[in-house]
Amino acid sequence: MARHSLPTLVAIDGPAGSGKSSVSRAAARRLGFAYLDTGAAYRALAWLVLDRSTDTTEADAVTALLKDFDYSIGTDPDEYFVTVGETDVTDAIRSPEVSAAVSAVARVPAVRGALTELFRSLAANVDRPGVVVEGRDITTIVAPEAEVRILLTASEEARMARRSAEITTQSAETVAEQLRSRDRADSQVVDFMSAADGVITVDSTHLDFEQTVEAVIDVIHTRTKRALNE
Repeated sequence: MARHSLPTLVAIDGPAGSGKSSVSRAAARRLGFAYLDTGAAYRALAWLVLDRSTDTTEADAVTALLKDFDYSIGTDPDEYFVTVGETDVTDAIRSPEVSAAVSAVARVPAVRGALTELFRSLAANVDRPGVVVEGRDITTIVAPEAEVRILLTASEEARMARRSAEITTQSAETVAEQLRSRDRADSQVVDFMSAADGVITVDSTHLDFEQTVEAVIDVIHTRTKRALNE
């Protein structure tokens, strides 16, 4: 059956520890939308780079692996999975080794270009009335024409506290340094702390999880109603 209209597109940016993934998934679940975690693709490619013993600093070698990057991700917020070929890497891509390698992989222009096109294709072909796409530079590069664009942010202290609560196997000091390191690396690729024109900022520093989800849903409702009236 032919598609008559594209799904409503919600783009959510934000730095590490801002709650992008969990908040986006919860919002998508409540709205009956699909959920697309774009960071998982960069992590999955980083996993493949490590699996093939490729040097992450060799841009040409990393780019060459794109032809073997048979990637699949679950966009149902209740059935999340990530596979590369026949291998389920849902848990593996969250390992410290992959986390340490992902920024170098994401910095390769050819990788960003290829994955941006992949994200656009995945978002356009979900089987739900809308899709929440979250990650880095989503509101500016991947989906600048999205009906709803949100920058979800929080203070460095709040982000460190949340990430430390998530990662109980490492000390707070280790988690804090990893987050600062990730911020430094990511800032070389994208401006993830400033909202572009037309992007609504949701600062969750003083909000709990439930309040943050509600704030995001409120923005989505407001913007989609406005779009219908324009």
